[in-house]
Amino acid sequence: MDTCIREMTKSDIPIVQDIARESWHDTYEGIIPIDIQDRFLNSAYHRRNMKRRLKQSHIFVAEVKGKVVGFANYSPVSKDRSVELGAIYLYPAYQGQGLGTKLLIAGVEKLKPEKIYLYVEKNNVKGMRFYQARGFKKVKEFEDELYGHPLQTVQMVLEINEMENQSRKAEL
Repeated sequence: MDTCIREMTKSDIPIVQDIARESWHDTYEGIIPIDIQDRFLNSAYHRRNMKRRLKQSHIFVAEVKGKVVGFANYSPVSKDRSVELGAIYLYPAYQGQGLGTKLLIAGVEKLKPEKIYLYVEKNNVKGMRFYQARGFKKVKEFEDELYGHPLQTVQMVLEINEMENQSRKAEL
């Protein structure tokens, strides 16, 4: 597969908005009502907010044969060398092909954090499996809400040295 991971540019905003929408609709069907998903997406991925994200965070896109098919959004690195992974989203047709892992690795290689934190909906089975398979561990679980809809949120963390150790074991 002819792939490239690169930093996002302003011209990528429309495709990133589309990827977020398709990924959310696929992932959260039956978990979060569509009207609440769309309300969140229209706000979080509004062009104005995307421009702000480009300035204030690190966003990498995954290209396959020159077409952007996914992205990952990381916070700036904190003083304690940790980052928050706000999103790894791929078009559903491109999931399970190693692109999410490449986006995760790109964040590690470029940002050099010691820890990566994230929040994931407990009922997002695909997301939970993906993160656990890459060494993320559950920190805590709590009830949350999105526009009045109840969520079961799980905070997870990846110790980077653990990820590197897993990679070495997989190579052996």
